[in-house]
Amino acid sequence: MTHYFDYAATTPLDPRVFEAMTPYMTEHFGNPNSLHAIGRDAFRALETARESIAAAIGAQPEEIVFTSGGTEADNAALLSTLWRIAPEGGAHIITSAYEHPAVLEVVEWLGKQGHEGTFVAPCKDGFVHAEDVAAAMRPDTRLVSIIMANNEIGTVNDIAAIAALAREGGALMHTDAVQALGKIAVNVDELGVDMLSLSAHKIYGPRGIGALYLRRGTRFDPLIKGGGQESRKRSGTQNVAGAVGFAQALELVEAERSKESPRLAALRDRIVEQVTTRLENTRATVCEGVRLPNIAPLLIYGVEGEAMLLQLDNAGFSVSTGSACSSGSLAASHVLLAIGVPQEIAHGSLRISLGRWTTEKDCDALVDALVPVVERLRAMSPVYEKMFCATDE
Repeated sequence: MTHYFDYAATTPLDPRVFEAMTPYMTEHFGNPNSLHAIGRDAFRALETARESIAAAIGAQPEEIVFTSGGTEADNAALLSTLWRIAPEGGAHIITSAYEHPAVLEVVEWLGKQGHEGTFVAPCKDGFVHAEDVAAAMRPDTRLVSIIMANNEIGTVNDIAAIAALAREGGALMHTDAVQALGKIAVNVDELGVDMLSLSAHKIYGPRGIGALYLRRGTRFDPLIKGGGQESRKRSGTQNVAGAVGFAQALELVEAERSKESPRLAALRDRIVEQVTTRLENTRATVCEGVRLPNIAPLLIYGVEGEAMLLQLDNAGFSVSTGSACSSGSLAASHVLLAIGVPQEIAHGSLRISLGRWTTEKDCDALVDALVPVVERLRAMSPVYEKMFCATDE
């Protein structure tokens, strides 16, 4: 039996979502850009899904651009706006040092194309503070992109305050809300953002579908060109079944969020309390402030996260170390380094993320499995012995 604790990486497809999608992969298979009846059926389904997603985040339907996922939405938000507002280069961009790579790598690339990026360091509490963004603002700042909820440690930034600063300085504001959606409220008018990235597979929807909220009037040169679909903002035949699934998944998580988020927060705290009580020299990466209810980030001193992950996997428990998008790398997490965690400690990170089908029994079983794994690894670890077990002769 496998116990799944990696919901922040991806979620299982909810059977109710699959049921909603199925007709658009079978009898209603038409191209939504075709004029015949089958195409018109697909178009109506696509636009109904667009309206549903827009309503859920306080947007207008024409402000929703379907994408292949959160990474494309992030790329489009940064590249497509700067190509339009600063085609000759010379724009200043502000982001944070612990963004998703879909933002970090784009800003780094833009720095080689004549723009300039400033990477604001989050504080040790795990948050990007508005005053630090304000300190980085310049007269030539054209774009600010700060993640809404960090995908590794779960801290939720005050995007409304940061967006107000950007607006006052004449810059566009983008936020990656991929992890936040479905766990906390996401409303574009309350946040005051110009662009916002979303993805379906983090909320029990299908992979391969996401969306970019693009506030009406925002200047934008499409990242993907071709047939002019999505009101000429993203060419390519739309994934109708994916859009229908996205809308259904979002409707379900929003309907259940008021009960589900407190339940997950209690399970998150249960895991952290048990692990830190039963294993010395272990702590939560962050424990104060507004955090996602479903992410329990842990630092376990003196052992490698990859070793814990593999042994837990052998025992039937799926977790991650650092962020899943970079789990193939043995480098310490850029998120943990950005908030000041020493490299030797950052290597011992675990991200335990919970979801719709996680139970108290699952959480207790995970802790029962983790404790002996850590004890065995520490017994073999010269690093742990040097850090905590050395005695003076």
